[in-house]
Amino acid sequence: MSKIVIVGGGWGGVSAALCASNFDVEIVLLEKTDRLLGTGLVGGIMRNNGRYTAAEELIALGGGRLVELCDKNATHKDVSFPGHSHATLYNVIKVAQQIDGILREKNISIMYKSRAVKVNMEGSRLKGLVLDSGECIEGDVFVDATGTGGPMVNCRKYGHGCVMCVLRCPTFGGRSSITAKVGVKERPARNRDNSIGAMSGACELVPETIHPDLLDTLKKKGFVKIPLPKQLGLINLNRKVCQQYSRKEYSNNLILLDTGYVKMMASYLPLNILNSLPGLERAEYKDPYSGGVGNSIRFVERCPMDASLKVKGTENLYVAGEKAGLLVGHTEAMVTGALAGYNCVRHVNDLKPLTLPPSLALGDIILHAIQLQDSDIMNGTRLTFSGSMYFEKMKDKGLYTTDVDVIKSRVESTGLENIFTYLP
Repeated sequence: MSKIVIVGGGWGGVSAALCASNFDVEIVLLEKTDRLLGTGLVGGIMRNNGRYTAAEELIALGGGRLVELCDKNATHKDVSFPGHSHATLYNVIKVAQQIDGILREKNISIMYKSRAVKVNMEGSRLKGLVLDSGECIEGDVFVDATGTGGPMVNCRKYGHGCVMCVLRCPTFGGRSSITAKVGVKERPARNRDNSIGAMSGACELVPETIHPDLLDTLKKKGFVKIPLPKQLGLINLNRKVCQQYSRKEYSNNLILLDTGYVKMMASYLPLNILNSLPGLERAEYKDPYSGGVGNSIRFVERCPMDASLKVKGTENLYVAGEKAGLLVGHTEAMVTGALAGYNCVRHVNDLKPLTLPPSLALGDIILHAIQLQDSDIMNGTRLTFSGSMYFEKMKDKGLYTTDVDVIKSRVESTGLENIFTYLP
């Protein structure tokens, strides 16, 4: 039986594993920590703006299992908050608890606390990974879903130091890029001011530390907007990962969302300022633990790939999640994960890899990422269906819609309906 090895248990890696599990292959998922979802543990938002279109396209292609899981665990549906419409907010805690069982039901082998530190190569072909335990994991085809967060050296060099985020590098070791280890040169992702990297855009607050009245309002409405007193100054949005939330409303207001935790839509806010706001006098950070000082640094480098998500210069290595072309968000990671996992199956069956057409938003955003990947100055560009530059592009091209029948018809017209569930 052919063997697919996926490195990284975030949304991209999990999606790749689930998609590949539709076929008769052995799947091993390596996760360096003791939990799945990685930075997705600070998620909780689906279907906002163009992500609605993307989610329905993914379902129509046969890769929507994770979308349906988030829908099932929704805390609020059809929520509008500044700059975003028809969002679904889901309970991050419940989703994270269920994913391990879903993968195991599919006979996917999950290896926790398994960090790849070396690679075994034969020319341009990756043969196996050596873990920090010394064990060698061999495979026929691999997915690099290691993300872009950390390691600590990047948070020190480009951020405010290690802020003890959900990645927990001091405990489990820093991110280990498989793409870099096979010898592929990853290029720096520069911002408008020529700086490198971006800061994670949200924190989690402990619900029990929020005033009951504010918490009750949050649970009823799904979101709360708290104006910042002018004397406190504005929240800095310049280096925020999630450019869809880099709007004026997020600079002079603190936006809170109900995602099981209390999701604070700012990279960080000094604790004394946070505790000066009404209802947050006793608020404490859950993630990152030092959310009053900073947040994790991501998007330091970018991986060269083709439209099938295969790493250029390699024979059998694909990418998913944030490794795939400056795409940010877990809907985006589910998309690239499904395509990477499916193309791994095609690879071991000697079939040409699938590329999604630009008539679909999923194909168009990947092609757009590839067009940008050769640029030396990214100007802070990060691509998402939910806002910033790419959402405007979706609307201009007529790709954005919330009409499910239109989306299904569009996918059917490409001949790719449920393609992720069968081989041609």
